[in-house]
Amino acid sequence: MTAHDWQAGGFGLYIHWPFCESKCPYCDFNSHVAERVDQYAWLEAYRSEIRRQAVETHGRVLQTVYFGGGTPSLMAQDVVAGIIECVRDNWRTVNDLEITLEANPGSVEAARFEGYRRAGVNRVSLGVQALDDTALRALGRMHSKEQALKALEIAKNTFDRVSFDLIYARQFQSLTEWQSELIEALNFAGDHLSLYQLTIEDGTAFAARAARGKLAGLPSEDLSADMYDLTQDLCGAAGLPAYEVSNHATPGSESRHNMIYWRGGDYIGVGPGAHGRVTRDDGRFATEAFRDPNAWLSAVSSEKSGDRPWEKLSREDVALEYLLMSLRTNEGLNLERYAKMAERQIPEHRLVPLIDLGLISRDEGWLKTTRSGRLVLNGILKDLAAD
Repeated sequence: MTAHDWQAGGFGLYIHWPFCESKCPYCDFNSHVAERVDQYAWLEAYRSEIRRQAVETHGRVLQTVYFGGGTPSLMAQDVVAGIIECVRDNWRTVNDLEITLEANPGSVEAARFEGYRRAGVNRVSLGVQALDDTALRALGRMHSKEQALKALEIAKNTFDRVSFDLIYARQFQSLTEWQSELIEALNFAGDHLSLYQLTIEDGTAFAARAARGKLAGLPSEDLSADMYDLTQDLCGAAGLPAYEVSNHATPGSESRHNMIYWRGGDYIGVGPGAHGRVTRDDGRFATEAFRDPNAWLSAVSSEKSGDRPWEKLSREDVALEYLLMSLRTNEGLNLERYAKMAERQIPEHRLVPLIDLGLISRDEGWLKTTRSGRLVLNGILKDLAAD
């Protein structure tokens, strides 16, 4: 593996805003509820970390910026503008720099969105999660279906590129109900949809309820699989085929930032708990910022790094990450690139049975999961990653 391998995936920047109005019971992201936030102290901290990280990656051309959270749409417009200005001052950027900001429907106002657009944001991802008020309450969301649709209208009138998220395979949800909801969603969709099956993550309120036997109505594996199949059919017919397990887009409208992750590119993570991957002449490194917002802000405000010590990844770890991420996508895994990373080919005795079962395909140097293979993706990845 060469020090320039990351260029096959690209180079992006992730900005983590850790604050929310409330904590959703299914969420395992690093998000916190705070009564008061000094946004301008945070702006200065982000600027400081951006300048430091730009020195580490001197000479690179930045392709994407992604504001995630938390709820970045709670950020003041001039704070977002100040961060973007600092980014442009410290890195060369591509002419069509993709700048995405996540937003919750309850925090959307036309004037706020217009301010983000003027600041340079050109893509918005809305956390709609459901088009059903009862389901929204069960998911702990603070907005209504009406607010979600209004926010979507504002977004589409303000930005050229708009995505929104939905969660399916929810408690007590039937296949027919998901079909109706998805058809409605596709009528409002822009060029991108993220459609996630509900998963119960460790450390969440849902996980605690499930451990007590208090999370009733979760779908069976068969029903979840039927919902997945229905999702592929309806989205494909609507011109938004899947390009990754949970993401659908019109051709050319894929999330460029997320593709950097899935292609094994490099990315800087700035903000509490943000992760990164940085390749240097002496290897590829995993980075992780302090998770606690106060600890991160204190460190950066004292002109120290907001990151924990960087961890050098082994050759095996780098290859494994590329395997795990790339096979989530329609594009798949480049076998030659993987062999250079791992210094070995994937053994034929691992590939052939999966090909014969129709779970993966091999074509012109690329390995891809099939539609049926994605239903058992974790099992495929386990098989291919084995010695």
